[in-house]
Amino acid sequence: MTTAPGTPGPDTSGIPTATLPGGAIPLLGIGTWQSEGDDCYRAVRHALDVGYRHVDTATGYGNESQVGRALADSGVDRDDVFVTTKLPPDAAGKERETLEASLRDLGTDHVDLWLIHWPPSGEASPWVWERFVELRDEGKVRSIGVSNYSVEQVDILSEQVGETPAVDQIPWSPADYDAKTASELARRGVVLEGYSPFKRTDLDAPVLAEVASAHGVTPTQVVLRWHLDHGFVVIPKSVTPSRIEENFRVTGFSLTEDERAAVDGLAG
Repeated sequence: MTTAPGTPGPDTSGIPTATLPGGAIPLLGIGTWQSEGDDCYRAVRHALDVGYRHVDTATGYGNESQVGRALADSGVDRDDVFVTTKLPPDAAGKERETLEASLRDLGTDHVDLWLIHWPPSGEASPWVWERFVELRDEGKVRSIGVSNYSVEQVDILSEQVGETPAVDQIPWSPADYDAKTASELARRGVVLEGYSPFKRTDLDAPVLAEVASAHGVTPTQVVLRWHLDHGFVVIPKSVTPSRIEENFRVTGFSLTEDERAAVDGLAG
């Protein structure tokens, strides 16, 4: 889908944001895990055409160059797209080289969010976090955070380096919902970003069907709206144009407090 010259672009105004130290992050983005080659390029390009302004990738996905090509070809101003990438744990000690390679592949002079993809060797690794702070302070990264870290590991970084991660990207869905984790991260000022929103949730659950019917939407759209209404970031992945479009159509409704609580209950 491309926009003809002189016609209005897609409406991106309905996607809520969260505030990070380096700028606002749209709560809805396009994930690219397992998206490869031209499939990744076409998915990201279509997502940008549809109106997504948040793209999540990682060095470990092997697709940063495809994401970069889609960004360049989209015609969307770089400053209007929030781009996340991640440092693989086995690149600990090579933070600068890895980030510079990511920037080259993405075709940009900065990323909006850089995450430690997993705790290196299962440890919080504050020495890696120190490098993240240095590279952020050099202007190569706008905000820094972690992925797959426990609250306790987040605290180790904060205590030993004096800087709290802006984001913790973790597996998250209604079935994973844990009010304590959410509140503990929020109390520390850490934005919770969820991945794999559909994977562990039973999309045939009656409560999702009921809420979806009430709003004239699909169960997957209910799951995404549940994230937004809680203030969680969510990055559904797809290379199917119709699914990419459906996942973006979540701004026309909100869950009531009772509906949100009912979906929370899927965590059992």
